[in-house]
Amino acid sequence: MSSVITSCEHPEPLQRDDVLNCHNDGQGRRKPGRAGSSSSSPLIYSILDVPPWYLCILMGIQHFLTALGGLVAVPLILAKDLCLQHDPLTQSYLISTIFFVSGLCTLLQVFLGVRLPILQGGTFAFVAPSLAMLSLPAWKCPEWTFNASLVNTSSPEFTEEWQKRIRELQGAIMVASCVQMLVGFSGLIGFLMRFIGPLTIAPTISLVALPLFDSAGNNAGIHWGIAAMTIFLIVLFSQYLKNVAVPVPVYGGKKKCHMSKFYLFQVFPVLLALCISWLLCFVLTVTNALPTAPTAYGHLARTDTKGNVLSQAPWFRFPYPGQWGLPTISLAGVFGIIAGVISSMVESVGDYYACARLVGAPPPPRHAVNRGIGIEGLGCLLAGAWGTGNGTTSYSENVGALGITRVGSRMVMVAAGCLLLLMGVFGKIGAAFATIPTPVIGGMFLVMFGVITAVGISNLQYVDMNSSRNLFIFGFSIYCGLAIPSWVNNNSEKLQTGILQLDQVIQVLLTTGMFVGGFLGFLLDNTIPGSLEERGLLVWNQIQEESEETTKALEVYRLPCGIGTKSCTSACTQYLPFWPRLEAGKGERGMNLLACLFQDPSGERPKGATETKL
Repeated sequence: MSSVITSCEHPEPLQRDDVLNCHNDGQGRRKPGRAGSSSSSPLIYSILDVPPWYLCILMGIQHFLTALGGLVAVPLILAKDLCLQHDPLTQSYLISTIFFVSGLCTLLQVFLGVRLPILQGGTFAFVAPSLAMLSLPAWKCPEWTFNASLVNTSSPEFTEEWQKRIRELQGAIMVASCVQMLVGFSGLIGFLMRFIGPLTIAPTISLVALPLFDSAGNNAGIHWGIAAMTIFLIVLFSQYLKNVAVPVPVYGGKKKCHMSKFYLFQVFPVLLALCISWLLCFVLTVTNALPTAPTAYGHLARTDTKGNVLSQAPWFRFPYPGQWGLPTISLAGVFGIIAGVISSMVESVGDYYACARLVGAPPPPRHAVNRGIGIEGLGCLLAGAWGTGNGTTSYSENVGALGITRVGSRMVMVAAGCLLLLMGVFGKIGAAFATIPTPVIGGMFLVMFGVITAVGISNLQYVDMNSSRNLFIFGFSIYCGLAIPSWVNNNSEKLQTGILQLDQVIQVLLTTGMFVGGFLGFLLDNTIPGSLEERGLLVWNQIQEESEETTKALEVYRLPCGIGTKSCTSACTQYLPFWPRLEAGKGERGMNLLACLFQDPSGERPKGATETKL
């Protein structure tokens, strides 16, 4: 291995010889943090860095495992209302399909969308309207489907029962996705960014995770001992042992085979914690230390509770569009899913800025945000065509993982997308990952949701928090985002208007905490008098304008293969709201990133190492 690209940095105490990963200027000197990083914590890999292929795969697996709970939960939640509660084989097909589509949409987002390392996956914003539509009298499951002894999963009658319901979901999702593509590619979301500031994004992102404390707590409560150990391991690896270098054998450089140091705990805290907790659950299952009675406390911590899914799933299965039949469309379903699309877009805009902050990238310019929302709409269209029963959105959980691991390389997310594609094709492997014990996932979520909440609140650094105006807006938005959905869930009958479609839209909007909080933050921030500096818009807009002009923004957010900058540079394309601007490329050509994967103790570059311009 004569030339390997690696760019990363460690805190000052870690400046030792023979370290596996480091920033190096080619003369044995450690470089400072990358320009444009808005995070005070040093990044191991910034967005433009290219880690070694094996690290990309391992870190891609970690992102896959981080998103696994959400990816698997969506089809399992919908299973009962799709009449599939006694058909685990079809449930595994839905899981494989959502894996495949999530991988495809992730690659589209990384290469053609906002171009940030954000994983795409099933969205919970679509679950509530989907369940509302399936609860209509016309779509309620027949009584015989609730009795396992009466269900013949291979019969044409049963197959038609669940397929006609998922086809109805497919049609609603595909129509609603066209609205999202219109909002994104037309530049409307970019126009709204003039009015969406920190006081809108902060409550929106914070309320992504805050209302989920009940779900995360219930999952962890399956066995608090297992969940607590998972939490302890994640905190131990990511916070206490992050500066501990582990000796590993490497091959390359002048020494060929030699020992080098690698910051294992800093890069793979979530993956290591999940594997150790999973192994413990397996041991406790084999020894029957965990109860075998289905109603006993801790039973779902066993690794054999989902054995039917693993044994029945085929090794290979290729999902394809229209696999459940031709989609159908109803007005009620379309309006309900559009409500979910609105919440999903507001969440995604906040995710873009949070992700850029964590990976050392400039804030995304408007054309990148427009493109990102448009590609998410395209992803929802593909999800509807493939028949996942859900759409796609940016995963806040994986944005939280970036904050813990400090690995923000775009290529890692490419590896995660490819891994999801493979998981969708290799059905047996995908089903195996679905057997992770519930309390392990619950413990991981408790940590991740805390990080997501903190990321949302961090947007308030741009505003004057000594202002009573800003304190009122943020506090009121957060509190209403928790109180209103709770009341509506318990008193939905008091909001009936007599128009079923309108009732469903109102129900979905008012039970989505991030929509309620974000909408109130948006409304109050734009109506209560306040200076641009007080609102944070002066710094916020200045950052956006600077990102339009800097070379770093061009490097991060331009389209691949020089599209829009070297090719397809027609004057007509410059009027497209999602097209990169040529003037962003003025100035310096970019910075040279010299890196060596295996640094010799002398601090010199390996012989034959090349200087690479990214």
